[in-house]
Amino acid sequence: MSDSVGKLLERYTLEHPQEVLIVRVKIASEEDRIVIFKGFSSSLVRGTEFDPDVPVLPDEAEILDIDRVAAPYHPDAPQYIERGLSWAIARDRLLGAKEP
Repeated sequence: MSDSVGKLLERYTLEHPQEVLIVRVKIASEEDRIVIFKGFSSSLVRGTEFDPDVPVLPDEAEILDIDRVAAPYHPDAPQYIERGLSWAIARDRLLGAKEP
């Protein structure tokens, strides 16, 4: 069984701890922004469960775009590596052929 998109992005940040991913998604017709850093995800809009087995980025979420930001993340002055990547470009660039 393949990993979910959220797990793949979390794994990417474990392998690249110098980066933070900010993922803009649509979940059940509501927009959310999810920060992924060092293997952990947290919503900037909704509450985040304490249970790490409950995905912050559900499989049914539509990824609108992904920003790559240099760590540490400073919300007032983020240092962008790349902005507005589509899922297709991010998947190829960040994950290679590891598509779920």
